[in-house]
Amino acid sequence: MTSPADDQDAMAAEWEAAMGGDGEGGGEGGDGDEQDELAAEWEAMMGGDGDGASTDVGMAAPEATRVLNQDEIDSLLGFDDSHEEGTEKSGIQAILSSALVSYERLPMLEVVFDRLVRLMSTSLRNFTSDNVEVSLDNIASIRFGDYLNSIPLPAMLSVFKAEEWDNFGLITVDSSLIYSIVDVLLGGRRGTAAMRIEGRPYTTIERSLVERMIHVMLTDLSAAFEPLSPVTFRFDRLETNPRFATISRPSNAAIVTRLRIDMEDRGGRLELLLPYATLEPVRELLLQMFMGEKFGRDSIWETHLAEELWMTEVDLEAVIDQQISTLQKVFELKEGSQMMLNATPDSPVMLSCGNVPLYIGRMGRKGGRIAVRIEDRIDRAPKTS
Repeated sequence: MTSPADDQDAMAAEWEAAMGGDGEGGGEGGDGDEQDELAAEWEAMMGGDGDGASTDVGMAAPEATRVLNQDEIDSLLGFDDSHEEGTEKSGIQAILSSALVSYERLPMLEVVFDRLVRLMSTSLRNFTSDNVEVSLDNIASIRFGDYLNSIPLPAMLSVFKAEEWDNFGLITVDSSLIYSIVDVLLGGRRGTAAMRIEGRPYTTIERSLVERMIHVMLTDLSAAFEPLSPVTFRFDRLETNPRFATISRPSNAAIVTRLRIDMEDRGGRLELLLPYATLEPVRELLLQMFMGEKFGRDSIWETHLAEELWMTEVDLEAVIDQQISTLQKVFELKEGSQMMLNATPDSPVMLSCGNVPLYIGRMGRKGGRIAVRIEDRIDRAPKTS
C-alpha cells in the first residue's frame, strides 16, 4: 500500500515528464527553469515538496473540484424539465418568483372561475351543437413577459377590455382548439381528429369562427363576475403575434387560468390572463373567503337581531351630583357622617348607562317613589381622530 506522499511524487513525476523536463533543469534554456518553477508551484498546491519529506502521511490529499453536469445545473436553476406545470418551483426560479402575488390571496377567483367553467360548458354546447366538456386545469401567477415568451405558436391571442375597470385582459387559443372549433362548426365528421395544417397563416374564416367563440366566452366571463361586481368585457382585437398583444409591462404580475375544452375526440386548451392591475378595482371583493350566488342583506337575521336588542334590559343611573375628594377624607367617613351635595330640588339630574350619558331630567316624586322626568337628550359628538 502506497502512502499519499508517494502518490503525489508519482503524479509530480508524470507531470514533469509531460512538460518535457526531469525536474533538474533538463529543458533547453529558460524553458527548463520555467517548467521547474511550474512543477514546484504544482507540488506546493498538492501539499508536498516533491520528496515527501514534509508531507504528513496521515493527511489525505485534497479532493479535485467536481464539475456539475447539465441536469444538476438545470435543477439548481429551477429549469428541470421533469417538473410538470403547476408544481412548485425550486432553485433560483423560486427566488425570482417569490415577489409575485399568489392568487391564493384572492380566494374569490376560484369561485368566479368555477362559475365560468359551468357557464362555458352550457354556452359552448349551444354554440357548437356538440357535447362539450370544459375543465379548469390550474390557476397560477406569472410575470406578463414570461407568459408571452411561453406561448406555443401558432396561436390566436384575443385582447379584450373590461369597461368598468378601464383595463385589458388576454385570451390565448392554441392551434388544436382552433382547428377543432373550425372542424365542428363547419360540419366535420365525428370520430376523426381535426386536420391540422402547419406553416400557413390562419384564414379569414378561421379567424371569424374563433372570434365568435371568444364573444361567447366573454359573455360568460361577465356573467361569472356578475355576483361579485358587474363588469362588461368587450372584444378589442385578435392577434397572432404575441408582441402585438402586449397589454401590460413585462415585469408586471398577472393571473393565468388554463382551461381544457374537450369535444369527444377533439379539443384543445384556452388560457385566460388577467393582470393584477385589471383586478385592482375589485381587489377588496376578491379578498372575501366565501360568497353566495348573490350579494345582499340578510333581512331575516337583521330583523331577529333588532328584536332581541329592543328586548335587552339595561341599568340606568340617576346622578344628582358628583364630587371629587381626597382619599384621606374618604377613609375618614364613618357611620353618621354627612356629605353636603351641591344640588337643589331644581338642579338637573343626568341619566347614564354605564359611562355613557343619555338624558337630562328633573327629580320629583310620584306616589311613594322618587321619579325623574326626562327633559332633554344628550347627543354624543362623534370622535375625531
